[in-house]
Amino acid sequence: MFPSPKTGTMFDPDSFRHTHDKILKAIGAEHIRFHDLRHTFATLSLKNGVDVKTLSNALGHYSAGFTLNTYTHATTQMKQAAADTIGEVINRAM
Repeated sequence: MFPSPKTGTMFDPDSFRHTHDKILKAIGAEHIRFHDLRHTFATLSLKNGVDVKTLSNALGHYSAGFTLNTYTHATTQMKQAAADTIGEVINRAM
């Protein structure tokens, strides 16, 4: 996933995990799995207007449906915005 600038070969996953943990400790952040950053990236991308097809491609997924079902999570803000939009549509229709 990440090539070494010295050798050009890929970092060993355990080595990378150790480096990730050291960085979190150094900055005083709580521990999170590196993979969780993909979920955060996907959710924030959708929240900020990136279309799901483009996001799916950026994550290397085979379908936008897989991206939506696996890597995104509806935040409270997103749920409220959806409810507000639905309310506006209903009010206009009446």
